[in-house]
Amino acid sequence: MAGGCAIATRFIATMGQHRRQQRLRSALLTLLILAVVLGAWQIAATPRQSAQTVDPEYAALIGAAASQGQQTPLPRPSDVAIQAWTLLRDPFYRHGNNDMGIGIQLAWSVFRVLVGFGLAVVVAIPVGFAIGMSPVLNGALDPIIQVLRPVSPLAWMPLALYTIKDSGMSAIFVIFICSIWPMLLNTAFGVGTVRREWLNVARTLEAGPWRTAFGVILPAAAPTIMTGMRISIGIAWLVIVAAEMLVGGTGIGYFVWNQWNNLSIADIIVAILLIGIVGMALDQGLGRLARAVTWHE
Repeated sequence: MAGGCAIATRFIATMGQHRRQQRLRSALLTLLILAVVLGAWQIAATPRQSAQTVDPEYAALIGAAASQGQQTPLPRPSDVAIQAWTLLRDPFYRHGNNDMGIGIQLAWSVFRVLVGFGLAVVVAIPVGFAIGMSPVLNGALDPIIQVLRPVSPLAWMPLALYTIKDSGMSAIFVIFICSIWPMLLNTAFGVGTVRREWLNVARTLEAGPWRTAFGVILPAAAPTIMTGMRISIGIAWLVIVAAEMLVGGTGIGYFVWNQWNNLSIADIIVAILLIGIVGMALDQGLGRLARAVTWHE
């Protein structure tokens, strides 16, 4: 018995060391790839190669003097780093409605995404639960879902602006629309594929409908539901940038479009990096919650 425990201990230690070495190699490879990308970027952004004449059609839209040969050099990584420090040094300043720090713009976008996503959770999970438990309801709602699901979320924006008459609420409505379908379908699938043996045991124990739903079906379908929520939050974060470009006012999408109008390419690159970081944080947050749900299962 003692020998078996010693072997198991050595095996666990070896596996832990292997995982640490694997993480170290992955980190080194990440740094190598990043160095190659930054090096290529630095070479491409040299003055001889980076000066790009503004297209006259775009120049007409943004008011640039293309006829005078205005040029917009691609910023170097060092330029972007300096601009990132400038933007992040005071990210929450406010000098009027049209001049706010990038932190405020990101906060508005995250707020809209969380509100729209939360509303979608409230609607999608109960409806998906009902669809998964009722073949009749599934057959009745499936044609409607299949017609509405492929519609681009931004196609709803004109209708939302016309009916709601508020740009911020319209953006939240668009987030709600784009978030609802992955959660609804994943919930319906997870509920509909619960093992029949578990349901038969619940019936044998004379468990009521509510106890069966919350004690058997919901825990079994929870990993699939969380997967749908994770997909939805990613789609919502993608859509909010485009929606804010359309409605303007506030948000990171509006910031990107406004900086394009000013030809502030470095600001745009910084905003793109922050969009990616925030999106990763949202995804990782739901990923941790999904793993917690699976662990408790």
